[in-house]
Amino acid sequence: MSPRANWSYPTAIRFGAGRISELAEACAAAGIKKPLLVTDRGLASLPITAQALDLLEAAGLGRAIFSEVDPNPNELNLAAGVAAFKTGGHDGVIAFGGGSGLDLGKLIAFQAGQTRLVWDFEDIGDWWTRADADAIAPIIAVPTTAGTGSEVGRAGVLTNSVTHVKKIIFHPKLLPAVTICDPELTVGMPKMITVGTGMDAFAHCLEAYSSPFYHPMSQGIALEGLRLVKENLPLVVADGSNLAARAEMMSAAAMGAVAFQKGLGAIHALSHPVGAVYNTHHGMTNAVVMPPVLRMNRPAIEDRIARAADYLGIAGGFDGFFDFVLKLRADLGVPDKLADLGVGRDRIDDMTAMALEDPSAGGNPVKMTEDNTRALFEECI
Repeated sequence: MSPRANWSYPTAIRFGAGRISELAEACAAAGIKKPLLVTDRGLASLPITAQALDLLEAAGLGRAIFSEVDPNPNELNLAAGVAAFKTGGHDGVIAFGGGSGLDLGKLIAFQAGQTRLVWDFEDIGDWWTRADADAIAPIIAVPTTAGTGSEVGRAGVLTNSVTHVKKIIFHPKLLPAVTICDPELTVGMPKMITVGTGMDAFAHCLEAYSSPFYHPMSQGIALEGLRLVKENLPLVVADGSNLAARAEMMSAAAMGAVAFQKGLGAIHALSHPVGAVYNTHHGMTNAVVMPPVLRMNRPAIEDRIARAADYLGIAGGFDGFFDFVLKLRADLGVPDKLADLGVGRDRIDDMTAMALEDPSAGGNPVKMTEDNTRALFEECI
């Protein structure tokens, strides 16, 4: 049976199959009377999106949609979305989709009321205090994938279209007021998107668990998230209609995003510039670079990973866990090298510099340097 529950951690979450039917109620709870549904181009014409718009229209909330969202959203997408929000006289956003739709939807709600450039709110120190908090529109999040966990996050990732650098924009009020987690919305995901988003959730949990910072609550959440992915990702790849396993993957995605308050690491520090420069799928990129990063970090995390392996029922300590990751990737059809995703060696210098500047780099258990980061890119490509 697919689980169903209401949670208030880290925000109000309506979890369970069919709960998209409560979209209008969620708008009322968030105080939204004229929402703008933000999603990506691929989702815009699908039945699940039409269903959501039908529910809004039937409740007298209009049928407004913005879908000019790139796979790696940038400030041009954001400007167009803010213009649509203002022109339509909207008072809230429904962020609908995978990571790109969720992140851009949240940032539209955030930026529509600000007077400063979005880059002024990068996740650096207390830059978030520059924002006019009262001008941030309420957000409802409806994930249609199980990977990024942006539906329970207080940030959005935005790519600079000129420099091709990904920036993390942070504000506490980017946390959606209400999140609807309906695993039925993920049933139609193509196999490779299921794999990529699932491995993204796994990477979030793995890096949060491995981070050297002290945060035992996130540590525990990350460990259980790893178990949920281990046990359920192969099931949903084998049978996309397995609703119980889809629900567990949706939980794991949210858990990964909550857990990485503890920190991320080199997997994401490498993946962000690769995605920004070559427009690769974020989760699949994470999956490709995972083994080399594990190898580099081994001296700092060997005992910790051995404890995780015990919890996950994997024999052999660190080596057993590493072999499990390799087998999981092979079984799911994850490419072995970034070259298989179209990544070349022509931008290694640029990507090395970008990786070292990425906020995720600071959470890696082994200090990232120009030499070891370049070596990682060489091995991954």
